[in-house]
Amino acid sequence: MKVIMTTKVDKASMNIMQKLIENFGFKETELKFDGNPVYKKDDMVILTTNDEMIYYDYLDREIEKQLSFKPEIIAFASRHSSKQKLPALTTHVTGNWGEAMYGGKDESFAIAIPSAMKLALLKMNELNDLGWTVCYEATHHGPSELEVPSFFIEIGSSEEEWVNDRAGEIIAETIVYVLDNYENSKFKVALGIGGGHYAPKQTKRALNSDLAFGHILPKYAQPVSRDVILKAINRFHEKVEAIYVDWKGSKGETRQLAKSLAQELGLEFIKD
Repeated sequence: MKVIMTTKVDKASMNIMQKLIENFGFKETELKFDGNPVYKKDDMVILTTNDEMIYYDYLDREIEKQLSFKPEIIAFASRHSSKQKLPALTTHVTGNWGEAMYGGKDESFAIAIPSAMKLALLKMNELNDLGWTVCYEATHHGPSELEVPSFFIEIGSSEEEWVNDRAGEIIAETIVYVLDNYENSKFKVALGIGGGHYAPKQTKRALNSDLAFGHILPKYAQPVSRDVILKAINRFHEKVEAIYVDWKGSKGETRQLAKSLAQELGLEFIKD
């Protein structure tokens, strides 16, 4: 089963859930997860929890314990918050390059699924009639302790956007599209390095080429050790074929480390 994860404490999450039920034929079942009704359509279920999802490490185990199945993939339907209040539709995988400030563990990563995130980016971009920013985000926040592929898909960045009906519709349609199609998609998978939190160069590349990004290491989280980058590379569901570096958006030692790692691992090195 493919899981769409929502939470009662997040207005964007509830907005997206409502649109999934209204527009895509999800039906309430007799099952409960964390005390909340489970909705089902074909091979997809919507689960709801009662607290912030970023702190839900081992969610896959909890699903197996409560519902007796191991998820194939988890799509977290979520809000995005920022001080700039940038209206945005975003996607990213979770984990922490350094200290875990918002869920997960230090220097630990969830399993990235680049094909799903790229399809999400492309679909959000196609459906975006709001004029909002569509982008990846760098890897940040929890949960990091998951053993099935997952990604966050978010409405940002203030309450006005979180409850926007059209944004909810776009994300709901995108999630269903991604979960229906990611298994049959083949892209060139890359680790992304450099740039700001909203990964502008990686986003542009993904929208305009065959590159699909998983974990993205932004400039503000650099430098990190060789071991941490290797740990991130090992937490991809799909085979990593390239290391992509936003050259100007990276610190010198990180650029050189990325270059030497690509050579050592036999990966394509892409300098932008």
